[in-house]
Amino acid sequence: MRTATQTSPLHPSLAGLALSGAVAWAAMSLGNIGWLQDHGFSALTVAIVLGIVLGNTIYPRLGASCGEGVRFSKQTLLRAGIILYGFRLTFQDIAHVGLAGVVIDAAMLLSTFGLAWLVGTKVLKLDRDAALLIGAGSSICGAAAVMATEPVLRARSEQVTVAVSTVVIFGSLAIFLYPLLHTLQAEPAWGLRLPDFGVYIGSTVHEVAQVLAAARSIDQHTADVAVITKMVRVMMLAPFLLMLSMKAAPTTSGHQHQHNKLSIPWFAFAFIGVVVFNSFFPLPAALNQLLLQADTLMLAMAMAALGLSTHLSALRSAGIKPMILGAVLFAWLVVGGALVNGALGRLLA
Repeated sequence: MRTATQTSPLHPSLAGLALSGAVAWAAMSLGNIGWLQDHGFSALTVAIVLGIVLGNTIYPRLGASCGEGVRFSKQTLLRAGIILYGFRLTFQDIAHVGLAGVVIDAAMLLSTFGLAWLVGTKVLKLDRDAALLIGAGSSICGAAAVMATEPVLRARSEQVTVAVSTVVIFGSLAIFLYPLLHTLQAEPAWGLRLPDFGVYIGSTVHEVAQVLAAARSIDQHTADVAVITKMVRVMMLAPFLLMLSMKAAPTTSGHQHQHNKLSIPWFAFAFIGVVVFNSFFPLPAALNQLLLQADTLMLAMAMAALGLSTHLSALRSAGIKPMILGAVLFAWLVVGGALVNGALGRLLA
């Protein structure tokens, strides 16, 4: 009896990890399919879709035996994945886009997130956490930003899933829209004369995969500039999380203030440390690639776990307002992003 009592808590963890890992492996395999890659569907977005399908079919019968491992994937593996994400970035990336690219990225991040808070909470009367999650996904790096923001806000699973859904829907639309806008800018009537269309794409499209898919439809130079610009935008995730954590809890009493201090996402510091290390002490290519594969697996497992723990009934109860907010932010990214890129690009060129 004693042995059974000691070992039984391990079984839910192992079973849940195995289930999350299996869904993540399937998502990573499907993510290699050319059609999905061409349309900007990364392993992360595929993982959450598969997780939602299983979470609303067979997982309810497995929840008791898999719950611990699924929660571990959704929380601990998420933080580890965000830390390893730093091996994708270096400070040298900033030099490639110049001051204009950095300022444009910052302007789009702050304006988009501020608009999400204003429209989401003041106009649409959405729950604050839901609005901020949608804002994080739209303003920084899509699903990865939503997942990284979740532990700071302590948001509910269904809120995270709704936010990721806006990234999938509007980011996928961007893949087809931006090449069309590039074609239309040659028409004098439109007056769209951007200093660098790659910076425009990188500073306004949601996911890295979606940025690459949209930019590749134009030409290789645009793709290179767009990806570097997007990577600089991704690098802003850590300071964004640190600033958000300072506002995430009230500070009206000493006890609350102490609790707020403890809510700082320490994994964000580790993320910055990895970026610094990767900038000055790059690892051998083979080892770096191995770490990036491990990072993708961890993040995919976190997304799978999120999907497994999400019920469609909760999504339906969220209503149409989150999608309206996603659409408003998408319109700002496209239209406002063009104005910001045009004005700041010429001013700082």
